[in-house]
Amino acid sequence: MVATKDEGPQTGGAGARNPWLTLTKGGGGPRIDSNCQFANTRAWHGRGLPAPPSNLGPPWAGPLKSLLARWVLAPPGGGGVKEGRQPVKKASCRRGRGERGDRNQLLMKLWNDDQQAQSALAQAQVETARKRVLEACTVAGNAEREADRQDALFKQGFVSNSRVEQARADAQARRAGCEAARADVAQAQARVAATQVEQKRTVLYAPFAGTVAKIVGEVGEYSTPSPPGVPTPPAIDLIDDSCLYIRAPMDEVDAPKISPGQVVRISFDALPKQSFPGTVKRVAPYVSAVEKQARTVDVEATLNADTAPPHLLVGYSADVEVVLAVREAVVRVPTAALQEGARVLVAGADGVLRARSVKTGLANWEFTEVTEGLAAGERVVTSLERAGVKADAAYVAEARNPKK
Repeated sequence: MVATKDEGPQTGGAGARNPWLTLTKGGGGPRIDSNCQFANTRAWHGRGLPAPPSNLGPPWAGPLKSLLARWVLAPPGGGGVKEGRQPVKKASCRRGRGERGDRNQLLMKLWNDDQQAQSALAQAQVETARKRVLEACTVAGNAEREADRQDALFKQGFVSNSRVEQARADAQARRAGCEAARADVAQAQARVAATQVEQKRTVLYAPFAGTVAKIVGEVGEYSTPSPPGVPTPPAIDLIDDSCLYIRAPMDEVDAPKISPGQVVRISFDALPKQSFPGTVKRVAPYVSAVEKQARTVDVEATLNADTAPPHLLVGYSADVEVVLAVREAVVRVPTAALQEGARVLVAGADGVLRARSVKTGLANWEFTEVTEGLAAGERVVTSLERAGVKADAAYVAEARNPKK
């Protein structure tokens, strides 16, 4: 390869020239889903080139990128909708796997005929109590009028005082009976409300609009809660895919370099040779310490709405590059061409490889910026792994294979 100066931005294809140098930070491997799992660093290397013969490559101006993480696309909401803890029988499912449902739409109903009967009984008791109120309050009103008549007769001297007191006491007792009947109505109504609460435990409504991903069990089966200490699986797994984001655990060492608002580039395994701009949305304020795993910090990124690809599925694997620094018009070489101690093998005009120390700048797994030690037009060896590739060895430049 021949070292050249940048001749302006080019697009398309791996290794396209670009007038700026981008440093990104990365590692790991996630998917698109409601609970993200991440793993595996993906390394990027330049093409291997033979020793004698040697494959030579140019340092040129262009973007430097290193993979931040292989992340998971996840919904902002979602998760399992659980049943009650008593053994129950599934009566019906109003939405099947893969179907969409609106918010507050009935998803599943459990067998509750006994509770419906209890509710009907409670409502009948309310009606009975209301009839008793009518009866008791009518009698109380009549007793109060009778007490008023006795009082009038006492003033005219036709009845004794004891007769008046007896009538007044009877009226007060009848009025108390009326109020007690009204209290019985309130009690019966509370009993109806209690039966309705019990019935609500047997129906599942969608807390948000989404897609049914999984249903545990079939209609007619019994669902029994797990024993103490064992999580009970949700009856329905509902996914809100209205606004997806990407989440990944980043190594705690890289966390200080990442902050909300940074620009990211996102690509998906399901959409090869495409990348989409996005933004870091959130960096967790704490370190997650999971047993037998590295200490990580959860980072979330979102796609730009105007350029996001349509029909993304929760669970897609995604590669995300976080841009940490950008420099324009710099010389870069494949990182694979660097030897220990920041040295490269330069192809001399006399057909011999010469070791040369260089000063590097921004770097990632694919490319490294060279600030001193190389000039445009020089050629460096990128096939250091081949036997016989060393300083002061003769070389033969190997022609590149034409792209198919």
